[in-house]
Amino acid sequence: MVTSAWPYINYVPHLGNIVSSILSADVVARYYRLKGNEVVYVTGSDEHGTPIEIEAVRLNIPPKQLTDRNHAQVSDLFKRWGIAFSNYTRTENPVHKVFVRDLLLKIYENGYIFTQETEQLYCPKCDRFLPDRFVEGTCPICGTEGARGDQCDSCGSLLEPTNLLQPCCAICTSEPIKETRKHWYFDLPKLTEKLTEYIQNNENLPDNARTFTLNILKEGLKPRPVTRDNKWGIQSPFPGSEDKTIYVWVEAVLGYISATIQYFRQLGKEERWKEFWFNKEAKTLYFIGKDNIPFHTIILPALLLATHEEYNLPWTVHSTEFLMFDGQAFSKSRRIGIWIDEALELFPADYWRYSLMSIRPEVKDTNFSWTTLIEKVNSDLNDTLGNFVHRTLTFINRQFDSTVLQPSSLDEKDKAVLLEAKEIVNQNAERMEAFKLQEALRLAISLAHLGNRYFNEKEPWKTIKTDCQQSANTLYVAVHIVKQLAIILEPFIPFTCEKLWALLNLEGSVHEQLWSETEKELPPGHKIGKAKPLFSKIEESEEELQAKLENLRSAKQH
Repeated sequence: MVTSAWPYINYVPHLGNIVSSILSADVVARYYRLKGNEVVYVTGSDEHGTPIEIEAVRLNIPPKQLTDRNHAQVSDLFKRWGIAFSNYTRTENPVHKVFVRDLLLKIYENGYIFTQETEQLYCPKCDRFLPDRFVEGTCPICGTEGARGDQCDSCGSLLEPTNLLQPCCAICTSEPIKETRKHWYFDLPKLTEKLTEYIQNNENLPDNARTFTLNILKEGLKPRPVTRDNKWGIQSPFPGSEDKTIYVWVEAVLGYISATIQYFRQLGKEERWKEFWFNKEAKTLYFIGKDNIPFHTIILPALLLATHEEYNLPWTVHSTEFLMFDGQAFSKSRRIGIWIDEALELFPADYWRYSLMSIRPEVKDTNFSWTTLIEKVNSDLNDTLGNFVHRTLTFINRQFDSTVLQPSSLDEKDKAVLLEAKEIVNQNAERMEAFKLQEALRLAISLAHLGNRYFNEKEPWKTIKTDCQQSANTLYVAVHIVKQLAIILEPFIPFTCEKLWALLNLEGSVHEQLWSETEKELPPGHKIGKAKPLFSKIEESEEELQAKLENLRSAKQH
């Protein structure tokens, strides 16, 4: 079970959004499919809550009309990015709504939901109650300004809007007033012991998620609101709460399960979802940004534990640090960064996929710039990978009538290179299973470096004149490495690897292959296709690329 944080679709995601969750999860899902596992990769559009409601008011359209449009756009963009979901759904899906209401009613009946009169912030100017994300102020824990009402991004603390110092309405910036309202709360403290046991005993959790979560548990959990006064959302199922909707973070994390139910229902396999959520042999892998850790290590496990059913709790929760753009945080209002629709108008998806995963912010915040893109595409993709593939296939086309010849006894160099290539493939798999995706990609490209060095050392353009068989042996080894590259790079650059599979004239799709195909050499006498370049260099400078992006934005506005 592979999942990624549900993108909130009040706008199109940017590069930082996609690398932390959607793209990382896609790479891992593709890898495990190649390894022969049955993989279900689900997520969807998170479309409820006040930000959508406010934007709909601004546009003078119903919220559903806005999310219908945005969901269709984002779904299409993810397809164009090559994201191989089993099911990309949405929180407006009826299956999701029913599942959320039923599960919450169950934990209510189990005694984990209680009512409480609470102070809530109300903005007289906007004439609305302000949910957590629409209150900003100073964090009472670390003193950072700009903390949101649900969480401080600086120290990671979970907050309540009324706890913020100097709170202001995030819509109009005026000071809100406090009003008392009745709400339904999730009794998280009741589950402290079970949650602590789960975190301490789960050796698959990375250190950052475990340490961060244990610190929160040590500080002491507080009840969390389940209901909101928003009009746009899933109607609350609790008796007497008919005028309330469900807090979006509660329902969004439950979407992983409802999306699985929907996926198998569409396949006509109504009960199969349970094999992924109750069978203890199944693993659930979560890919998120670091700001979402507590929702996946505390809130989701707590909700599942409160059902008193044997749900699989997260097997691992892998988070990234933040991706910056030219040293600054992505900001649509300040026009800092690149959004995923803009990216595809500039270059093919694989250029972005490769560049982003090569600097994936796994242990610290990472900076992305136009220089990064130019360097990764021109050096790694074009000059290293593309060059090795093209020279190998072109040589076979020209010198051997596109035929992979039967090798005679391979010399020590040939055997050593085949052995080293196999070792790189094995190390790549180890890194993938440790979720060190940046290292795995570095190893994959090192295989192309190995191929280029081998080609240069063996000099088949010389041996073809003196020892045709030795030249044929060299190309036999080289084309085997090309095949290995097509498979181990498929999770990262799927469009290119599909083209490469076709150039090798191999049956089926590269996406349907198994990892074990890396060990099988092309049969002697196999005919390959006519070589074509896989990549082209980026010729523009950083300044020219930024200008190109600005022109795109200006054209859209007009």
